[in-house]
Amino acid sequence: MQYNKLELFLSKPRLDRFLLACGGSQSKALELYKSNLYIAQAFYPVLNLFEIFIRNTINRYLIDHFQDSDWILTQKTGFMVDESLEPSFYFLKKSVSKAERKLRRNRIQVTAGKIIAEQSLGFWTCLFEPHHYRLLEGSIIHCFPLKPVSENRSSIANSLRDIRDFRNRIYHNEPICFNSNSINLNHAEQIRKEIYKLLDWIDSELSGYVKYYDLIQKKIITAKRI
Repeated sequence: MQYNKLELFLSKPRLDRFLLACGGSQSKALELYKSNLYIAQAFYPVLNLFEIFIRNTINRYLIDHFQDSDWILTQKTGFMVDESLEPSFYFLKKSVSKAERKLRRNRIQVTAGKIIAEQSLGFWTCLFEPHHYRLLEGSIIHCFPLKPVSENRSSIANSLRDIRDFRNRIYHNEPICFNSNSINLNHAEQIRKEIYKLLDWIDSELSGYVKYYDLIQKKIITAKRI
């Protein structure tokens, strides 16, 4: 497709950033746009597996913590409504209630498993923020049994937050190949490292499984040749 036609359908402001980063070369801008899509595409299976592994790991530990396989439902009247969570507008409780309404609207039976599957990555990452972490008595730090002693709630929360924000950029069709107006893939490479770091801290076999589906670095190398 010619540059002008693609610009018509993608919008000029969106393509202008790629054009600027490529020194005004339309052919290079098209290549960069394509590479950005390929890198984002390559992140999908990695992020998908990471999110599932994190979700299920945290769920297992909270089942043990509360001694309740239905904790995500019963804690709507437990820690999720603690008055200390008022500044967060009771995000967890609202997320669970929203999922319940969706299931009922679609005439699907509400179960803990269905509600867990409906929750966003943000639901799980926010459990490592101080206000939720305190209420859980720090139990979810044990989701990362292989972490170095020097790593703590704060460092884990920072990594989870960075991965979540990056994931949201991809899912919302935002470019991931820039630093300001320059081509820069360092952040994408760092996020990939953060994902594998956290997976290694959960179980050393998880990284090997995910790497089977990982084409990220291959696509990044191609982009760096532009």
